[in-house]
This record gives sequence, structure tokens and C-alpha cells, in this order.
Amino acid sequence: MVEYRIDRRSGVATYVQIVQQTKQALRLGLLEPGDKLPTAREVVEATAINPNTVLKAYRELEREGLVEARRGLGTFVRRSLGAAPADSPLRAELDAWAARARAAGLERDDVAALFTSVLDTHFADSKGDA
Repeated sequence: MVEYRIDRRSGVATYVQIVQQTKQALRLGLLEPGDKLPTAREVVEATAINPNTVLKAYRELEREGLVEARRGLGTFVRRSLGAAPADSPLRAELDAWAARARAAGLERDDVAALFTSVLDTHFADSKGDA
């Protein structure tokens, strides 16, 4: 089960932090389809936030099709945000790029820094989204 960590000094709305952390758990495979999210009460007890904030986050996740609320049962994961399939065209391009970077003599840390720099350029408006 996912445990939410709320950073009150981050400047990011609390419900957005819950959405981001849930998406990160979906990407990492910590949450899978069929898994139950913590109840609003459990999140409130663990984080001391308003229950309406938890419900707002869960509604946003539901709107995005990631979870579904089942009356009387809780909120459950509908789909994962796992890795791209091995036959994805973008994955193939990225694989070829990484091979070229290695052949050019770049170390893993150099490739990671370069990739992060490119990500920051193209996704500056969503920096920190999970």
C-alpha cells in the first residue's frame, strides 16, 4: 500500500502531491490494477490533512481513468503507468540513442545528466510532476 508524504513547504497543493505520489507508485509498479488505495481516513490519520483534500485527489485520479471508486468498498487502481512496451517506437529510438551515447564514450552519469537536461527543456512546465 502506498504511504503519502506531504511536504507543506513545497508550494505544491496537497491534493496535487497525493496525485503525483500515486502516479509515481503506478509508474514504479508499487500499485497495480486491482490494488486498493488507502481510505481517506487512513490518509488523514497518517498525514493530518483534511479528508476533502484526499477525496479531491482521488477524484482527479478517477477523472484521469487511473482509479475507480466502488461504493462501500473503497478506491481501486484501474490501470498502471508502467514502462513503455518493449516494442514501442519511442523506446526503440531511445535505446538507439543510448547506444550511440555509450559508443561516443559517455558514462552513465553523463547520459543521465544530458537526458535530464533535455527533459527539463521540454517539460519545464510540469517539472516535479510524478
